[in-house]
Amino acid sequence: MAGLEGKAFDAPDEVRPFKDDMGMVELVNVGGNPVGRGTFKSGWRWSEHVKPIAGTDSCQVSHVGYVLEGQMTVRMDDGDEITVGPGDAFTMPAGHDAWVEGGDCVILDFGGLQGYAQPS
Repeated sequence: MAGLEGKAFDAPDEVRPFKDDMGMVELVNVGGNPVGRGTFKSGWRWSEHVKPIAGTDSCQVSHVGYVLEGQMTVRMDDGDEITVGPGDAFTMPAGHDAWVEGGDCVILDFGGLQGYAQPS
């Protein structure tokens, strides 16, 4: 069993920036589990700002998270679409595009983030 542990995002274990300075994911590892805080600037789109890093046609990472501020729209490869906003918990299976319209969006991600915004 892991011991009691807490970490601040002010000193993340890892930072993964997006293309064109459109935001980043900051990761802290607690109890052997990564927790990510994603900051997505207005106009960010996975297919424009992460796809060139990942090298896949759509996001192949599953996400489980909570929206702190802003809104994000997610479209699955099969066409299903949802918009999440402040106070919403969500799951996004692998195989999606996502984008931010309006103001910036900040999300906490508990889905693991293995390989997210990293070369495949």
